[in-house]
Amino acid sequence: MTNQISKGSALILGVGAYKGLGAAIARRFAKEGHPVLIAGRTEAKLKTTIEQLSQEGLQVACAVGDATKPEDVARFITEAEKLAPLQIAVQNAGENTPSPFLETPAERFIEHWQVHTLSAFYLAQAALPRMLEHGGGSLFFTGASGSLRGKANFAPFASAKAGLRMLAQSLAREFGPRGIHVASVIVDGIIDGDRTVELLPMLKGNRGTDRMLQVDEIARAYWHLHKQHRSAWTLEMDLRPYTEHF
Repeated sequence: MTNQISKGSALILGVGAYKGLGAAIARRFAKEGHPVLIAGRTEAKLKTTIEQLSQEGLQVACAVGDATKPEDVARFITEAEKLAPLQIAVQNAGENTPSPFLETPAERFIEHWQVHTLSAFYLAQAALPRMLEHGGGSLFFTGASGSLRGKANFAPFASAKAGLRMLAQSLAREFGPRGIHVASVIVDGIIDGDRTVELLPMLKGNRGTDRMLQVDEIARAYWHLHKQHRSAWTLEMDLRPYTEHF
């Protein structure tokens, strides 16, 4: 394991639809016996996810709030600590709204930075002191290929994800020697989840399931990172379907 804590709590920040990545990460850690708290902005989606996970025999708690507000993030940490000492924190918040650069208002650029980068800063500042007190932990960030290359019409998203990637690298170098496994997962491709089905309903039929990223397989990667021995920690892991061009 990453440290000597056994079955500490896991906070998954940025959970929406049940068939989404955040919920899949929560499911994976809950199945492995960790008390899990999921957090997000939409109470209805969180309650639906809780109900679905409960039908699978998994007990998961939830908290409603905004990841871009430090007081809400601090509250999420406190709620997770009520379940068990915090051992895992995952920042999975954020979405992408592509648009031509000259038609992109500053407000949209700022919003992407707040949701992807600033929220990660708040989570790290709130979670790291608790993990240091407990003797170690895992702090993971959901990244994107946009952090490696800025595609046309993706300026706000790519900039924010690049900032997130650099934050993860800086934190890993500072806190790795203190027993905290910091890592980022670069998701390169389209995720087969509710959001994709809603926005691009024909895509799944055209591609098939194994040419899209499966949420449970991505979640498996997060669990693998957490279970790594500290003599061979991964800082950055990129995941993509076998047919994805990169």
